[in-house]
Amino acid sequence: MAMHLRLIVAAAVVLALGAPRPAAAQADPFSFKFNSGQSIQPIFEGWSRNPDGSVNMHCGYLNRNYVEELHIPIGQDNRIEPGGPDRGQPTHFYTRINRNLFSVRVPKGWGVKDEVVWTVTVRGTEQKAIAWLQPEWEIDPLGGASIGGRTDQERKINKPPTLALDPPPATITLPSTLTLTATASDDGIPKPREQAARRAVGQETPPTLQPPPGTPEAPVNVPALAGDVSDRGRQGPQGLRVSWIVWRGPAGVTFEPRTALVKDAKAVVTATFTTPGDYVLQARASDGMMSTVQELAVTVVEGH
Repeated sequence: MAMHLRLIVAAAVVLALGAPRPAAAQADPFSFKFNSGQSIQPIFEGWSRNPDGSVNMHCGYLNRNYVEELHIPIGQDNRIEPGGPDRGQPTHFYTRINRNLFSVRVPKGWGVKDEVVWTVTVRGTEQKAIAWLQPEWEIDPLGGASIGGRTDQERKINKPPTLALDPPPATITLPSTLTLTATASDDGIPKPREQAARRAVGQETPPTLQPPPGTPEAPVNVPALAGDVSDRGRQGPQGLRVSWIVWRGPAGVTFEPRTALVKDAKAVVTATFTTPGDYVLQARASDGMMSTVQELAVTVVEGH
């Protein structure tokens, strides 16, 4: 009888844990975190109503690379339909997840089954975000009753910051650094609050990967050091601040600092360009709850 019970217990353990894997089994390739060579997934993040009855379809994207930023011009490989291919989407794609970056407005009376489709193709891999008026996907673009511990009363009375940008020279010549000056103001709501420094574990801080047992070499093209990735997720400046990104352009731009606190109504950063071309830079003034976005066109030419 005791032997019979031991067999039953052993069988239950095997069923619970599953059959053992062979010693030479390879690691799951979908768990690899790549520096480069991966695709972009456009993302539909929900829809919201406008007072005039029109609707905003909110979008962001996931660049699956941890290091490689991609430039995909408007056209067959970066298009939004209907009404496109250009509906204001970015052409420069930063690494990892970038949420709620822009919206596509559709008119009043848009059908519940009508769709807005954003298609992004990278190295022959096509990915789509399909936006439609699924009732469960209606969102409050401000994030609901509480944002980062802010109160509902703060949310109700808060006003977005004002933002104005000094115009740049008509063209700048490489090598060159451009000073970007933003004038911003706010109503002082919400009051700045301290935030603990943090990183998104497992997303923005990829580990050093080791080869599986019995494998002669480690996987290639994976981040070796956490310092290889961007500094998003670290402690940022508190209070009214202005941050900069490349919205459209042939290459990345180095902003120093990326985000600047507003002092005496001004926030000043420098932008260093390495590649000629036409750029659209985007500045975002944020009080920690609401934000205002302005764009700046810059033409960069080769030096003589």
